[in-house]
Amino acid sequence: MFEDIPVSTQMGVWGLIIGIALGFVIHRTNFCAMGAVSDIVSFSDWRRMRAWMLAMAVSILGSQLLYIGGYVHLENSIYLRPTMSLTGLIIGGFIFGFGMVLGGGCPGRNLMRVGNGDLKALMVLFFIGWAGYMTMRGILYYPQAWVRDLLVVRLGDMGIENQGIACLIGRTTGLCGTALRVVVTLAISGLLALFAFRDAGFRRSPRHVFAGVALGLLVTLAWFATGYMGADEFEPAQVTALTFIAPTGDAFQYLMTWTGATINFGIATVGGVILGSFISSKMTKTFHLSTFVDTPDTIRNLTGGVLMGFGGILALGCTFGQGITGMSTLALGSIIATLAIIAGGVAGVKYMERVLDI
Repeated sequence: MFEDIPVSTQMGVWGLIIGIALGFVIHRTNFCAMGAVSDIVSFSDWRRMRAWMLAMAVSILGSQLLYIGGYVHLENSIYLRPTMSLTGLIIGGFIFGFGMVLGGGCPGRNLMRVGNGDLKALMVLFFIGWAGYMTMRGILYYPQAWVRDLLVVRLGDMGIENQGIACLIGRTTGLCGTALRVVVTLAISGLLALFAFRDAGFRRSPRHVFAGVALGLLVTLAWFATGYMGADEFEPAQVTALTFIAPTGDAFQYLMTWTGATINFGIATVGGVILGSFISSKMTKTFHLSTFVDTPDTIRNLTGGVLMGFGGILALGCTFGQGITGMSTLALGSIIATLAIIAGGVAGVKYMERVLDI
């Protein structure tokens, strides 16, 4: 039955379904990577950070099982390329992390807020997509390329196939094969899960535990959708999972060129998250329209959107794109980018607290 449906349409349906589930989960659990950083800095509360770590653990386990089973070729994703820009990952990640604090949350969080009636979040998303497109193809491309090319590690020149942790360990130790990947997968996912569950407060919070498990499973399902269901010989889908910088820009462009455009997985997930959040907010009767508080609030949020768009493209992803999806591939670059995003988030929270006295 599905053979007669274009792959792009199939990916659109998968993206919409997964996006709706994601928006629903984010709204119900109040998951937010920026909030996770802010909770630690301001209140010493690690529960949302532990939920993020649990999402990483579940996505790593699920995605690596798909890879080992031959269902998804993760090496075809952008995360495992043998070329790695350290300056792009570190500087871009830091800029994105700082921007997500100014912009009231990462792109995924802002998509959820739009579904909940927040018009401020809609404008932040527009500026994310606008800046992201300028960084990929417009006037910001050249400064982005200059930063990216400052320090590039070319693993291929060293005879290393990709930047996956298992591949790097295998090259260093001489070990190889599926057994090494299984050990690395279980070790890293196990340590992350242990970190999450070692805290009694986290264990007693079903909302945070559910958020971590659900987000990890949705990333795994997204890999399966694009990597297996989208593996068409003539019209293959891009092998990816959940990420929101470039797809946000693509979504705005799609709306403007509807009659001549083709939907893809990323565009559909963007719409799905908004719809899922809207459904959840209507069910809980929390939907309400809101907008900017004042001029400083407007400037701060829109600046955050620009920083997220620029930094996210430079770092090859956001808190979802690198922080969960990229991490699930066990890519060294994703680990570096995620740490840089967290560092930028910490700096952003301290800036908001000390300079703006919020």
